[in-house]
Amino acid sequence: MNDNHFKFSPSVILIPFLLVLVLWILFWVDIRFHFNFDQFGIYPRTFSGLIGIICAPFLHGNLEHLYNNSIPLLILLAALRYFYRDIFFKILINGIFLSGLITWIIGRDSIHIGASSLIYVLASFIFFKGIRSKYYRLVALSLLVVLVYGSMVWYIFPNIKEGISWEGHLAGLITGFIFALFYKTPKYKKLLKYDWEHPDYNSSEDKFMQRFDENGNFFNPPIIEEDSQNQSYFNSSHSVNYEFKEKKMD
Repeated sequence: MNDNHFKFSPSVILIPFLLVLVLWILFWVDIRFHFNFDQFGIYPRTFSGLIGIICAPFLHGNLEHLYNNSIPLLILLAALRYFYRDIFFKILINGIFLSGLITWIIGRDSIHIGASSLIYVLASFIFFKGIRSKYYRLVALSLLVVLVYGSMVWYIFPNIKEGISWEGHLAGLITGFIFALFYKTPKYKKLLKYDWEHPDYNSSEDKFMQRFDENGNFFNPPIIEEDSQNQSYFNSSHSVNYEFKEKKMD
């Protein structure tokens, strides 16, 4: 698979925008009609809390919580859609499920809500998958994720910040790493534009390279012609000799 695999389409922007818009609509409905959607979050190790595995990423406690998750979610979803189009929905859907399940298993006895775990799934997958691919564009994307979101790694540990679900963050990081190992992507390679980039390139057969002598000097090689009797001979009139003479100033 070469660079032509990466092609921009409206879905790169549209799908992340629609998903984040759903989060904002649900938050507005909850505030406007007092539905108290928080009750559908993940409550670890309880049967009723299982519903939160699916619902929790779409629920947020306050406006600041929602805003802080919206921007990285937009960026990481767009990156996932552009660079990993074929497995985009697999990572998204299975990432929500597996990270939620891990949170349900290891979480404290409290309600866990928010898209943070999904953000960690995306960041973790993009980073580890890009490094494993060894493809320059995906490695660059991995380094960019580290540069922009590298500080998030601190929030997988307890007691870093009060009120956050570090268990959800840790679950997302683990999930992204597992997906980077499990999901296969094409063997990427750079698109070769020139003959000399190919591994089987032979400079002795290159018409342009034949115009250089063993010392690297450019010249016009003699042209071999055939007479009426199909006998080959050199036409020296096509050869060009260059002489450089010192020019004296009067």
